[in-house]
Amino acid sequence: MAKTGPIRAAGVVLLREGLVCVLHRPRQDDWSLPKGKLDPGENEVEAARRETIEETGSDVELGLPLTTQAYQVDGRPKTVHYWVGRERSGGPGFTPNKEIDDLRWVAPEHATAMLTYPRDADLVREALAAPLTTPLVVVRHTEAVRRSAFRGRVDKDRPLSQEGQEQARRLIGVLGAFDVRKVYSSDALRCLDTVRPYAHTVHAPVAHEPLLSEEGFDNAPAAAFTRLDQILGDWHPAVICSHRPVLPALLEHLAGRLGVVAPQVELPTGGAVVFHRLDRKALAVEVVRL
Repeated sequence: MAKTGPIRAAGVVLLREGLVCVLHRPRQDDWSLPKGKLDPGENEVEAARRETIEETGSDVELGLPLTTQAYQVDGRPKTVHYWVGRERSGGPGFTPNKEIDDLRWVAPEHATAMLTYPRDADLVREALAAPLTTPLVVVRHTEAVRRSAFRGRVDKDRPLSQEGQEQARRLIGVLGAFDVRKVYSSDALRCLDTVRPYAHTVHAPVAHEPLLSEEGFDNAPAAAFTRLDQILGDWHPAVICSHRPVLPALLEHLAGRLGVVAPQVELPTGGAVVFHRLDRKALAVEVVRL
């Protein structure tokens, strides 16, 4: 049976020292940008990084989100989410294959001339005009064992469920796509275990933040906001993990400090808000769901 639903895809404008990566697809005989369809259970951030590595052999750090592209493919609506992508070390290297048989790093003016589709050339111009930003990722901890099923005496010790452990493993890809280097977490076990798998992969310590726990925030909200301001003062790519009841106040405070409107969403477990920061302002805010 032919597929008729919408197509979801993700990609990047991949940059390296002022050059743009363009790809030749023999099946379509066109020049395009790195992109591809989401795998089952995958989100756009995970797909953008995976497709970039698979198609170009280069690992990538995602920057500002770019204009989402929407068009029809064989009568089906297709949506492609794009980011500025900057090449970083660690990729396997490019090998020509039946999907991509040629890859070139070219000057921007050559890239816009080579690309088959005007929408891709527009994305290149948008990416080249985008400044280099630093992400601050605020995460709701992944799924925990239900309070009613927890036999411990202290709620802070309530662990992740099996699904929550799997969600924490998936967060490795999301946080890795933004090259997060600083890890801050409520001192509740379910928050610590949400970010520990990622911290382990990048050999980063996890800073325990009692003020960002449910109990700590309720007891001393002003002190918690002061601690947030201190974290904001460090401009390394960072993640903060906290709890659903606390997140609206934390996000409102961060958004106010960064000059943007806080997203009015209730994050699912493992969901995240990404603030793309430049000169103490956020140039973009995006919501990422597992």
